Amino acid sequence: MREKDGGVLFRVQIQPRASRNEAAGLLGDALKLRLTAPPVEGAANRACVEFFAKALGLPKSNLSITAGQSSRKKTLLALPGGKTRVEDLKAALDRLAQGP
Repeated sequence: MREKDGGVLFRVQIQPRASRNEAAGLLGDALKLRLTAPPVEGAANRACVEFFAKALGLPKSNLSITAGQSSRKKTLLALPGGKTRVEDLKAALDRLAQGP
């Protein structure tokens, strides 16, 4: 996780077709994310953005997948918005990294 372009850049490892949507701790340097969505037609990408938008308290427009559109390993950029600051995003991501 690092700061870039006024936001936080972080890596995610996706496990599609899981039994529920949840952060499952760290896998190497990436946050492991289990998603119920299948990896077809961008469904898992949309579910990934929706999960982090809700978890970080951001609008979906403040999140973008910057690398790995068709891969299980993705890099996301979260931009702060409203009262949310970069430090708040880092703290929330650290909590998610602790797992379920």
